[in-house]
Amino acid sequence: MFRKKVLNLINTIVANSCKCPAHSHNYGSATATTQTGRKEYAFEMSASTVRFGPGVSAELGADLVNLGAKNVCLVTDKNVAKLASVRVAFDSLARHGINYEVYDETRVEPTDESFWQAALFARRKQFDAFVAIGGGSSMDTAKVANLFCSDPEAELLDYVNAPIGRAKEISVKLKPLIAMPTTSGTGSETTGVAIFDYKRLHAKTGISSKHLKPTLALVDPLHTLTQPERVMAFAGFDVFCHALESFTAVDYRDRGPAPSNPRLRPTYQGRNPISDVWARFALDTIRTNFMDAIYQPDNLEARSGMHLASTMAGVGFGNAGVHLCHGLSYPISGHVRDYKPSGYSGDHALIPHGLSVVISAPAVFEFTAVACPERHLEAAQILGANIAGVRNADAGRLLADTVRGYMQRAGIENGLRELGFSSSDIPALVEGTLPQERITKMSPREQSSEDLAKLFENSMQVY
Repeated sequence: MFRKKVLNLINTIVANSCKCPAHSHNYGSATATTQTGRKEYAFEMSASTVRFGPGVSAELGADLVNLGAKNVCLVTDKNVAKLASVRVAFDSLARHGINYEVYDETRVEPTDESFWQAALFARRKQFDAFVAIGGGSSMDTAKVANLFCSDPEAELLDYVNAPIGRAKEISVKLKPLIAMPTTSGTGSETTGVAIFDYKRLHAKTGISSKHLKPTLALVDPLHTLTQPERVMAFAGFDVFCHALESFTAVDYRDRGPAPSNPRLRPTYQGRNPISDVWARFALDTIRTNFMDAIYQPDNLEARSGMHLASTMAGVGFGNAGVHLCHGLSYPISGHVRDYKPSGYSGDHALIPHGLSVVISAPAVFEFTAVACPERHLEAAQILGANIAGVRNADAGRLLADTVRGYMQRAGIENGLRELGFSSSDIPALVEGTLPQERITKMSPREQSSEDLAKLFENSMQVY
């Protein structure tokens, strides 16, 4: 019954939403925005403080002392906690006399259940600061634990994005959060987003608010030297798509009417001149470092480059937004059957986030190019393609082929079929994409259910 109600609500939203390229429905915020009728004229750039450098993990204890923290919740997972590079951070806590308690039950690709388990753990304590050490799963789990510890009366769905959740605006004051990424992918150390798999719908959703952004990101590339090859590849394609999607997202001025109050300006605002700087930087860094980072695990220069690109792309998409690759990825991950990637621990089936995102990328960018072909051509050029003499009409094909080239060199599976899907799964995948309008509306080209079905069909085989 719950599933039917949600889907009816989604269908109502889709049927009544604006059909113009400006996408006037509010899609970038967890809160329904009161509109002025005036066209958007401004964008806002917010980000965590970022400190980057080899060995910066050793400064964690001093940072917590500077914050006045007395009782810290450290969110990680059991495997990350064993890494030698991470022990440096633990040693720093001991050296500075920081009282902390470890929560290491983080689930790779979190669910509503794993989020709530972390929230209940945090509520039972009197933590005055949080630390997240790990990949996006640990950082997102820490964000949620912080939120629900700070609002002890709230239920999980209170803050979850509409139409699945109630999209309550965050008004409580959160505790300081320091994020220390150990993988190069999600950029979660700079974003106000926490993503999870909502099991009842077999689809991903999340909580979005600038208030969730970590206070400080300690970005230490030494952590990346322990990343397995497949983890580096899949996480790297998350960076790849963050940069490409934010660079090709709808222009912030075309997002819709300006809000009546600036605090209601959405988290995802559309591409803008500042987000473009980060996207271009990330794409150029990917071109020069990605393959070496995958296949040369001791190449600190390449892995440092990808670690920095991950953070910078996070700053970019954390304000501009992502669109269809991510929108399609959530039901792909949610409908996993028995795929288990190498290099990942755990006994549950799992499609890593970066893999679920990039698997549709060639189809997506061939579809969106008609809306802004010059941007697609520029992206392809930054990634190394020769655009001399290429017509705008061929921009989508060129960028799609460029993405395929990277995927092949990185050994990415040949489409959804190799992940266990068939054409008979497409209706369920489309159904799972519809609740993702917060990000699908960021696409420069609007899409129908039929368009989404075609994108999934074109992604069944990539090469």
